[in-house]
Amino acid sequence: MNGYLNPGDWLVIVAYLGGIIGLGVWFGRDQRNTRDYFLGSRNIPWWGIGLSIVAAETSALTVIGVPAIAYGSNLMFIQMIVGYVIARVLLAIFMVPHYLKGEIYSPYQLLEQHLGRGPRRLAGAFFLFLETLAAGVRVYVACIPIRLMLGEGVCSLGGLVDPILGAILIFVLLSLVYTYIGGVKAVIWTDAVQFGLFLGGGLFALFYIPTLVDGGWSAAMAQAAEAGKLAWLNTSFTFSAPFNIWMGVLGGTVLVLSTHGAEQLIVQRVLACGTVADGRKALILSGVLIFPLFLIFLLVGAMLWVFYQGHPFQIPLPEARPGIKSNDFIFPIFMLTEVPHLLKGFLIVAILAAAMSSISSAITSLASVSTMDFIKPLVRDRSEEYYLRFSKYSTVAWAGALVFTAWLTREVTFVLNAAFSLRGLTAGALLGSLIIALFWRRLGARAAMAGMIASLVVMNLIYWPPNIAALREPWLKVFGAEVFWPWFTLIGTLVTLGVAWFVKAVWPEKNQ
Repeated sequence: MNGYLNPGDWLVIVAYLGGIIGLGVWFGRDQRNTRDYFLGSRNIPWWGIGLSIVAAETSALTVIGVPAIAYGSNLMFIQMIVGYVIARVLLAIFMVPHYLKGEIYSPYQLLEQHLGRGPRRLAGAFFLFLETLAAGVRVYVACIPIRLMLGEGVCSLGGLVDPILGAILIFVLLSLVYTYIGGVKAVIWTDAVQFGLFLGGGLFALFYIPTLVDGGWSAAMAQAAEAGKLAWLNTSFTFSAPFNIWMGVLGGTVLVLSTHGAEQLIVQRVLACGTVADGRKALILSGVLIFPLFLIFLLVGAMLWVFYQGHPFQIPLPEARPGIKSNDFIFPIFMLTEVPHLLKGFLIVAILAAAMSSISSAITSLASVSTMDFIKPLVRDRSEEYYLRFSKYSTVAWAGALVFTAWLTREVTFVLNAAFSLRGLTAGALLGSLIIALFWRRLGARAAMAGMIASLVVMNLIYWPPNIAALREPWLKVFGAEVFWPWFTLIGTLVTLGVAWFVKAVWPEKNQ
């Protein structure tokens, strides 16, 4: 048991866990078919879906890691959010009508409609593999500070397992309970509640920390500004770190065009909307919320820096671990040591809410693609009861896959620094294939698939060498620096489209 938490804190944590599971079960009752299970019967209010979109893309790693970014540098990450907002507007205008023209379960069905079954299966396989890996990384990295907050005794399940494995099991299984029973409807409504919790936690921290600083808010902001912690704009152009406005406007826009337009994790929520108008409003609402949300947590990081200039750490900063820097422990340490009881429990709940939201979103999106894009087209003419039962079995299987991946991830040190980068390995291929299907379908299935495979190869060549010790130095001697993840999706998309056009020119399909 964690000595920094008292019974009141544990009461808050247990009440949250019980409440969120109960809420998910309540909203997700009466699942009769796959339409109910994966699309929520398409009767969920647009504002609930908008809140869910933000919650789904905000993991515990975000809530912990974004303050760490500002603590270690400044507010320049906010430049990425400019592109995040632009992309949502573009998707609302151009893509939502395609999503909701008929009734589809994933964006990959659009590939089959316009290009054929091969591109659909290839895109679905890309998503399943990389989302499993990226989600597993997010689970593992988030569980490192969560173990610190909840204590070794709780996370080890009374000494039965390794604490990290115990933390992984706890949060995957708790998220699985309501996801299994209620499907996407339960996930969306619990997401909406969880969004409110971690937003409230961020706001509380932002206004509470300055009260512990001599001179209050104005003095804290002045000290942060003097140290350059409030700097947010970098106009220099570079493909490497740090963040700059070009990364935000170009890289950030294309990144979110893929994550919110071609990847099932977010698209599934838009597909649950009843009308095109609702889908557009849900995306726009998420864009309105995402900017202030990230700004709040960045400012929390700046305030933490100010606070710790005049106060010692009550818990020594742990050493950097695979995938997580020492700075990522600062917000959890502050919660444990500087926040009054009950409020401490509330802040920990905010972290847990973000963790569970991302886990449940990953599980349901993986189950949806595996069932509707692979199993149902192969196993035809079965009852809805059969497909619903398989959907639930698939949900359990993917939860197990996340536990397995998260646990294995601890041994693969060069993977863990970049869940964003891992997603970027296929993001460009998925976005490029969707662009071809909707706007350049005359290129054909062969060209589209060649472009997708080429994109995957190129992105692996860009990502892995700088992250493998034996290859890092030769890479840096040749290229000077590694490519920063905000550019991955743009590069991958251009490769997909370029190779597709080339293949069309030199090896056209006979039936076109």
